[in-house]
Amino acid sequence: WRDLGPLPGTKLRHTLWSKGKLLVNMNTNEPLRPSDVAVGSLTFAMPEGLEEHDEDFQNEIAKAALMIIRLEPDSIKDKRELEWSHEGIVAYSKICTHVGCPISLYEQQTHHALCPCHQSTFDLADGARVIFGPAGHALPQLRIGVNDEGYLEALGDFEEPVGPAYWERG
Repeated sequence: WRDLGPLPGTKLRHTLWSKGKLLVNMNTNEPLRPSDVAVGSLTFAMPEGLEEHDEDFQNEIAKAALMIIRLEPDSIKDKRELEWSHEGIVAYSKICTHVGCPISLYEQQTHHALCPCHQSTFDLADGARVIFGPAGHALPQLRIGVNDEGYLEALGDFEEPVGPAYWERG
């Protein structure tokens, strides 16, 4: 017996990311080029076409927000992470896999991202695996590339659901 409302179906499995969708800087609302992302920097991005005045903005940004980090390619330990990056630029979900808080802290020397809610720590040079805290699994990575005009673009959606591990995902 379940009386908690309708199941989400596949809504939690998919985001606005799709092949060819540009990565847009959340602060400037401009598409990102590889030259915009310095080694060691952290940039937050969202899919092109998502506007703050959109009716479903909060729900969509909660699933699609990205952390963009540029690492030295030889410091990337995870083979898939390297293959899914562009010149050391990696894109991970900004949503913690513990309870869904937005990750906003990055330690440049260790390549660790920290969730401020419960201190889950993720190693962004090693597939964003959990190295400390209550998060249940690594952050999902978005496969990225560069289009003919030189902008960073998604090469599809996340391959695993974004957000807390406990969500019923249909």
